Parts: sequence; C-alpha cells; structure tokens
Amino acid sequence: MPSPGRLARLCPRPRHLAELGGEFAPSHPVVRRVTDLPAQGYRLVVDADGTRIDARDDAGEHYGRLTLAQLGTPSPGVIIEDWPDLAVRGVMLDVSRDRVPTMQSLKFLIERLAGWKLNQLQLYLEHTFAYDGHNEVWQNASPFTSDEIREIDAYCKPRYIELVANQNCLGHAERWLRHSRYRPLALSHTGFDFIGLRRGPTTLDPSNPLAFQFVESLLNELLPCFSIQRVNIGMDEPWELPADRIHDYVEWMQRLCDLPILREREVIVWGDILAHHPGVLGELPDNVVVADWGYEADHPFDSRTATLAAAGRQHWVCPGTSSWQSLLGRTTNMRANTIGAARAAGTSGATGLLMTEWGDWGHHQPAAVSLPGFAFGAAMSWCSATNSDIDLAEVTDSAAVALGDVYLATGAQRPNCSAFVRHLYLPQARVRHITHDELDAARACIDTGIRKLEARTDADAEELRWATDVVRLALDDAEARLQGDGTLASITADRRVGLADAALDIETRHAELWPRRSRPGGLAGSRRWFTRLRDGYVAGAVPTRWPYPEVDLSDGEAE
Repeated sequence: MPSPGRLARLCPRPRHLAELGGEFAPSHPVVRRVTDLPAQGYRLVVDADGTRIDARDDAGEHYGRLTLAQLGTPSPGVIIEDWPDLAVRGVMLDVSRDRVPTMQSLKFLIERLAGWKLNQLQLYLEHTFAYDGHNEVWQNASPFTSDEIREIDAYCKPRYIELVANQNCLGHAERWLRHSRYRPLALSHTGFDFIGLRRGPTTLDPSNPLAFQFVESLLNELLPCFSIQRVNIGMDEPWELPADRIHDYVEWMQRLCDLPILREREVIVWGDILAHHPGVLGELPDNVVVADWGYEADHPFDSRTATLAAAGRQHWVCPGTSSWQSLLGRTTNMRANTIGAARAAGTSGATGLLMTEWGDWGHHQPAAVSLPGFAFGAAMSWCSATNSDIDLAEVTDSAAVALGDVYLATGAQRPNCSAFVRHLYLPQARVRHITHDELDAARACIDTGIRKLEARTDADAEELRWATDVVRLALDDAEARLQGDGTLASITADRRVGLADAALDIETRHAELWPRRSRPGGLAGSRRWFTRLRDGYVAGAVPTRWPYPEVDLSDGEAE
C-alpha cells in the first residue's frame, strides 16, 4: 500500500512499489529497452544515483515518464515495476445526447485520461458528425467536422491514445428517422410506447436495402477521418426489432462487416442483444469484438464473459460511470460495477475495458461527476489487484466523490438512475417507497458534500453547486408529492408555484453554464427537460409527450 502523500495520489497505483526512503530531485531519466517486462511495461527507479526507466516498448517508456511526473519534485525514492492487466483501457464519451464538447474541453479531458494511462477514446456518434448532404439532421447540433476529428486524432497520438470511431448503425437512429426524408428507412414508421410516453421510430429496417446503403454511405465518409483500424458500429437496443428476427440482426452485421471499409478493421459491437441469443455467436464475422455492457453493481459480467470466452469470441467489458440520470453520480454503484467488470475480464481473458459515459436525457451531469468513474476505470483496467480501494477523492474531485453517494440515502434504489431524481425526468412517475426521513438524510449528505466547495470558485465547483440545487428541487418535489398521493397532480397549487420558480432558475443557470464546456447546438434539447417540468408544475398536469420532438423538423425548429 502506498504511504500517505504523493504516493497515495498515484493513479493508477502500480502493481509493485518499493519505497527506498529519502527524497531526490529527479534527473533526466536514463532510458533502456528491456525484454523482461510485458508489453507496455516499465521499471522506474529514483534514488541517489539518479533516475532510470527500463521499458519494454515506447508505450512503456511513456507510462514510466507519466508515473515520474506524478511523483513530483522532489520525488520520494522508489522502485516501481508496472504493466497493465488489459491491452485496451478506454473511455467512451456520449457526444450525441445534446452535449457536444468544445475542442478545448475535449482536449483538456484527453490530457486527464492520458495521465491515468488510458489508451483509447471513443466518441459516441448518432447525428453529431457533419455528414455531407445531411445538413437537416445535424445543422442545429454543432457537430464535429471531418477536420476536427482529424485534429483530435492527431492530438491523441502523442499521448498514446487511439481515437476510435463509434457510429451506431442500427438502433438509436431517432435523430435521423424523425425527419420525413429518412422515415421510410425505419422499421416502425409510427414509433412505439416507452415508459408511458410515445416515442418516434428509433431503429432502421435491416431488411430494407436503402437502409443498408444509407449506413454504408455514413461509414465511408466517417472512417477515413480516423487513423486507427478499429470501429464501434453499435448495434445495441434496436427497440422495435422483435426477438424472433435475430437472424436479420446477425445478417445485417455480417453484411456490414463485409463492406470494403470494414473488412480489414476490428469491428466492435455491443453485447446486449447477443447475450440473449448466445447460439448465434458462432455466426459472427471473425473481425468482431463483443463489448458486454452493464451498469449496475450486480451486472452478470462473469456469466456473460464466460459464454463469450467459451465461444472463442474476443470481448471487452464495459462498465459505466453511473453519472447519467443522477446529476450527482452513484459512486458506490460505479465502483462495484467496475470491480465486477475487471474481475470478469481477468477470468475470461477479455482484452479490454471500456468505461462508458452516457448522456441519457439531456446530459445534465457536471464534468466533475464523471471524472471519478474515468479514473477508477483507468485504475482497474491497469491493475485490478492494487486499485480496488484507491482513494478517488485524492485523485479526482473530493466534493464530487462525496456528493456521488447522496443517492444511497434511500432504500428505494432503481437501476440506471438515482431514485431521488427519476421523477424530474419522468414527471408521470408516482413517488413511492421514499420516506421523509430519507429526504432529510439526502439533504444532509448534500450539505456535507457542498462544504467541500466553500472556498472554491472554479468552473467545476459552480457546476456542482448547480447540480446539487437540481437534486434539492427533486427532493422538494418528492416531499410535496408524498403529502398527496405521490403524483405531480396531487401537489398543492402554492407548492407548485415555488417548484416552478426553482425549475426556471435551474433552467436559466443551466443555459449560462453550458457554453463553458459545450457547443451551443444541444442546449435547446437539454434545457427542454426543465421547461417541460416547469410547465407541468404550472399546469398541475403531467406532459404526455417525449421532450424531444418526434416530427419532421425541416421547417427549422431547433433541436
């Protein structure tokens, strides 16, 4: 175990560390190539004789230098011998659910990820690449251009991060299919019911040749912008595709992988559909890697990866930051979820761990809330044996880590979200199984976490204060509902006035904070969740439509 101080702030913690005593001003390191270390491995010595780095390869030297920089000046005397558990250690960032980062904020994040020895970044795309001839889909989204992708790719390379294309190629096509031009490509033209709301079509029709030509054209334009011969084609959650059409699903994947643009690439697909149809694993193309995702502490990574290993299928594990639909995160769940993923990876022979950061329903979580998940994913994919108890408050934002366990104040836990804020996103939901005592406990947890921000004036602190105010609104809303029958309609008129005022303030501040890190295009969609909530308070009635428009927007309506 590292001693307190700088060694405790190493992230990831090395697998072998010996303290020599004393402190030394690190000299320019003497570097040697050696063969007695695994790939990406290094041996770092800082003592009275100077600084030496033995490295297996260029990546190992790079990681040795990163560790030396983390030790600071003067450096404690140490011998560190280290290498990663997994060859691929990545982060997937959702840039399609409203929030598209500015180039500056994305580069800042890349610096943080590289410092934690992560070596892959995926930008999850649905409609936020400026595809030629498809302006009506992305014109209000502030998309990445081909030049920007190439610039990010070049920025990642010297930091030993590979930028991987990630374009969903079957489901989650709602941003396309809401337009009349693309509606004929949909599997269901009329949409479907989803958690009490009517949603428009989201899935392409795998039997439609025009849908296949459409996806092929997107890949042919996107992939040449990336230097890495890997691509994630998604394939998750095709909501409208019946389970008995699994062979249409597999055939669609086979045809995609046989495209000239994909034939020589490593193709990553999400594993959710395949987990329910293990019998088709043998039918997948040889160049497919299955990325098994799951975001709860009890996700069955062990059994799923065992099935993939038994089928001889290369696979990754994909836990999540637990930040989305929570505002403040779910730190304890994230840790357990990631520990389970890393354990299964070690047992099954997985070759990678991809920490996912989604933006479901407005991407409202502050950047600081996601950093503990990124750091923990980096640490556990590097060396799970020495990092399961790493102190994330030391290596990220202590206030964010503390606030990340507010969700635990209630026993009414729900998957993929914090039970305390679920009714903000789904005003039609009835608040039940939460007690007044639990609401008070959550407020006390917020008060404890917010005290860590008292002397701070940085952007992260301001965003965290905003997020705590959103959660306080959710707690006040829940308290008012519990005095009735649990529904929004049962809140008294005078309480609804106060809640509407609070929602307006939150929406206004959200718009003020947004441009500090994010492009303008997604703001209208993100703030619409708060507008919809405020309108519900004013009317005393629950909205029945999904916050995003599901109609053709060619008349210029903002996304």
